[in-house]
Amino acid sequence: MLVIVKDTYEEMSKEAAKIVADRLRKKPNLVLGLATGSTPLGLYKELIRMHKTDGLDFSKVTTFNLDEYIGLPPSHDQSYHYFMWENLFKHINVDPRFVHIPDGMATDIDAFCQWYEDEIKRAGGIDLQILGIGANGHIAFNEPGSSLGSRTRIKTLTKKTIEDNARFFPRKEDVPRYAITMGIGTIMDAKEVILLANGKNKADAVKAAVEGPITAMVPASMLQMHRKATIIVDKEAGAKLTGEFENYG
Repeated sequence: MLVIVKDTYEEMSKEAAKIVADRLRKKPNLVLGLATGSTPLGLYKELIRMHKTDGLDFSKVTTFNLDEYIGLPPSHDQSYHYFMWENLFKHINVDPRFVHIPDGMATDIDAFCQWYEDEIKRAGGIDLQILGIGANGHIAFNEPGSSLGSRTRIKTLTKKTIEDNARFFPRKEDVPRYAITMGIGTIMDAKEVILLANGKNKADAVKAAVEGPITAMVPASMLQMHRKATIIVDKEAGAKLTGEFENYG
């Protein structure tokens, strides 16, 4: 596990974008796993800039998103379909045929989840997976207590996650209670993983994930076992780490 502590959110985002761009230039048909939420927005903004000013080409990229709320149509402004198109896809030359986002409106959720796993395998597996981390240590919607070998499935969101996400909805009651999420086992199958975290509210989760025991109660701690995991945080999120880590300023 490589841990990189940057001074600011902007520097953290640019560092992650450099890695994504490097992998894409080396493999134009990269299979890229993507996350939503506020944390990766800086990364996506920088990738858009690289596409527009440096010609970074996404035309052969295949994408798989981590998760989606159940019950929200793609047109809903809080769906992850909407988020990804508004904040990344419509600004780059990605081929819509190669974009995969879980279908929160699927009539047979179990069958869809198996199809999603099969699609990842048919694509050759995920080359690079982008992750955020919840304040309780969750990755994707794998809440504390999730099986460390889990695959794509339906999950009930915890009270903490619902509270964290309530700021995006008119009322707390409007936050969906269920989501489709890649499993921890699915994430661990990715050839490379980048986890991003910023802000002091993530400091405890980052410390637990990086320096704590590997436990289902901190799902992100499983990344300690990944063969190629990079954790990129700003100073606030890395404030409670006690080890010596890379700091590029």
